[in-house]
Amino acid sequence: MPSTAVRARGLAKTFDDVIALDGVDLDVAAGQIHGLVGPNGAGKTTLLGLLLGLAVTDAGTLEIFGTPVGRAFSLSGSVAGFVDGPGLYPMLTARQNLAALASLRGEADGRSADLDELLDRVGLREVAGDPVRGFSLGMRQRLGLAAALLGEPRLLVLDEPANGLDPAGKRQVHRVLTDLADAGATVVLSSHRMDDLAALCDEVTLLSAGRVVFSGPVRKLATESGELDYRLVTSDPEGARRVAEGTPALSQGAGRTSPSRTDDHALVVRGPEASLDDLVVRLVAAGIAIRELGPVVPPLEAAFLALTGADLDASTVDEEPAR
Repeated sequence: MPSTAVRARGLAKTFDDVIALDGVDLDVAAGQIHGLVGPNGAGKTTLLGLLLGLAVTDAGTLEIFGTPVGRAFSLSGSVAGFVDGPGLYPMLTARQNLAALASLRGEADGRSADLDELLDRVGLREVAGDPVRGFSLGMRQRLGLAAALLGEPRLLVLDEPANGLDPAGKRQVHRVLTDLADAGATVVLSSHRMDDLAALCDEVTLLSAGRVVFSGPVRKLATESGELDYRLVTSDPEGARRVAEGTPALSQGAGRTSPSRTDDHALVVRGPEASLDDLVVRLVAAGIAIRELGPVVPPLEAAFLALTGADLDASTVDEEPAR
């Protein structure tokens, strides 16, 4: 099996006068979970569609497991997934949906027991006989994942697989995806949730306006955030404020000349990690107990904002309309 699952060079795609992809390079190692993230309209859905063979590129080259992707592209079930939500039959039950999809893919000999086992993997076995029309968004996403797993694809392409999931459902989906990667499958997924990316992905690619602004390990993306605002709660807010004001390189930033107070008596300070370490030492030496110290914005989200120039608004990190 090739060590590279996806290799793209100079991908370009336009829709009328809208540039969806503009010279995108992408490398995804086999057996890796690779995340795509970006603002609305960044090109994530378009890129996922190319990987699934739902569209063809206007320019550039795309290879999946060493096979060039073109208009006659076919990997005989090696690639599966969904974009803009899974395509399901609302009047059929969950089990009937899987059976119908298996039949359409030439897998008509799939046994009911095997389908129930697949539903069990995504936490839907108890509702296997229920019509999909009554399913919640999260349940539909999990059923879409089960459908994508029919035939055990080598590359799984998923658009917001954790969308609409409660914590238990998200944990189950995460377990399925990590188990797949551990078994050698490759997963490419989009997500607007930075915590999902941090928990799941080996590497991420950040798109903005159809171009790659970052691609690499998650831990490296976190270092792109620069100085962060930290929320500090102590046993002595005023004493902590004086200590923070006397800590070098910590009192400047974000338009402030000193640490700012919040309504709940917390301090917000900004500075490099070394200054935060120095602050902790000084607070302990002053006999001030630290009850909370953490970034106001998680490092991955801060890196997203820094690299794309987006506002701190969850809607800006949401998925783009279908293209």
